[in-house]
Amino acid sequence: MRAPSIKTRTFLGNLPIFQGMTGAELDRIAEGTAEVRVAKGQTIFQRGDPCVGFHAVVYGQVKLAFVSPQGTEKVIDILGPGQTFGEALMFSDRAYVVYGQALADSLLLHVSKAVIDAEISGDPKLARVMLASLSRRLIGLIQDVEAYSLRSGMQRVIGYLLRDLDERTPGDPEEPVRITLDANKGIIASRLNLTPEHFSRILGELSHEQAISVKGAEITILDAARLRAQLS
Repeated sequence: MRAPSIKTRTFLGNLPIFQGMTGAELDRIAEGTAEVRVAKGQTIFQRGDPCVGFHAVVYGQVKLAFVSPQGTEKVIDILGPGQTFGEALMFSDRAYVVYGQALADSLLLHVSKAVIDAEISGDPKLARVMLASLSRRLIGLIQDVEAYSLRSGMQRVIGYLLRDLDERTPGDPEEPVRITLDANKGIIASRLNLTPEHFSRILGELSHEQAISVKGAEITILDAARLRAQLS
């Protein structure tokens, strides 16, 4: 049996689903974990492939999506460092219902289902922690459906732009805040259930209103309070 990587063990220990586990438990999970390096644009798994574990993103970015019968891509999620995916399918013994693709050169950890099953058999508390993690994911999906159903396209874009900002921006409330889009505009538009043209048009409207300024992938939020007011 190979010795677990100290870096792998440390990273796993910082994931919410494994926090509070003992060193021995993390060692066993690390023994069942493999590094997966993927280049930008590379497919990690296809829809219909068996799911025999879950992934955690160490660095890089991953897109989860499917293609409709009409050939239209629908982006389900965009994942970055510290995020995980595949847990629910792993437990249900189902194949992937989406495909995964690297949006940037990425390093992933693949934790095997076998090692998770073994740990749960020995200590049911892991099952409770993982259920809590899956519940948070489900709540997030419900919030997405609510946003698609009840929020306008403008509100969805504003919510995306403000998602990482505190209720009040640091320092002077009027100080501009720069953010960088975490994917190309077409992918973000699909994630927000918008066409690329509609997404670009909304950015243009917000720019015309001087609520934001846009320069390529960099967006400067000029008036966060004004944007937040449109979400209420």
